[in-house]
Amino acid sequence: MGSASSAESTNPAASTASTASVPTVAVTGSTGRLGGRVARRLAERGTSQVLVVRRPDRAPRLPGAVAVRGDYADRASVLEALAGVRTVFMVSASESAERLAQHKAFVDAAVESGVRHLVYVSFYGAGPEATFTLARDHFHTEQHIRASGLAYTFLRDNFYAEFVPDLVGEDGVIRGPAGQGRAAFVGQDDIADAAATVLSRPEDHEGMAYDLTGPESLTLDEAAVILSEQLGRTVTYQPETIEEAYASRASYGVPPWQLDAWVSTYTAIASGELAGVSDAVPRLTGHGATPLADVVRTARR
Repeated sequence: MGSASSAESTNPAASTASTASVPTVAVTGSTGRLGGRVARRLAERGTSQVLVVRRPDRAPRLPGAVAVRGDYADRASVLEALAGVRTVFMVSASESAERLAQHKAFVDAAVESGVRHLVYVSFYGAGPEATFTLARDHFHTEQHIRASGLAYTFLRDNFYAEFVPDLVGEDGVIRGPAGQGRAAFVGQDDIADAAATVLSRPEDHEGMAYDLTGPESLTLDEAAVILSEQLGRTVTYQPETIEEAYASRASYGVPPWQLDAWVSTYTAIASGELAGVSDAVPRLTGHGATPLADVVRTARR
């Protein structure tokens, strides 16, 4: 979440919280892929909700939803957006050097506004020494939420299955230092189904941390075979050394933290930290987790 250029909505389906009775559930990130999926599922269930967004005019038009401006780094906007809300679905802010500070500011404002329960989208294996550098931010966010006194539920997602095709270069090659490590890539629809279940009865999930994964753990060689079948072109995986990975990405001119995040996406797979397969998706949703092939096929429609 970053700054907003306008606090006034031009969306006929959106209004400010003061003009309607305030729902007890708020969803952040509804203009994004995951938050949008969660918001749509809650609307389908008949759950009224506040959509906390930087640009209310970009919020999805959903029955029972009211869009309000809220910026993670803007305490006043969050206090106003969350007034009267009891449960919040919190997606992580955009990747930046300030993301952890933004998360802490949002959590503190949620406490001040009277929120009771925070459902936070974290990362599989979040920890202070996690190989994937951004997973460390998730760990520290979790710790801040725990210390805040809020009731909480953590949804610890493995790498998104939708992200796997983006690893493929223009030449059809996935390059990175993942070795023969494995990851249990998870579909965003499965995450959204799980989140909707938790948000519908948050009291049943207080203090829980759910590892959300796909149904199988794959090497990048195996993922490349699946992508070849689904994309209709040859995809291969070519391992790099860590030194080669940094060198091949240095030309993009990104800051060091971003370069570390890119490379550690692969080294986290190599370490085995993302290889576990959980049954949380079927337990929460009542259906099996979606295989990578099905996620890719659906995304291409």
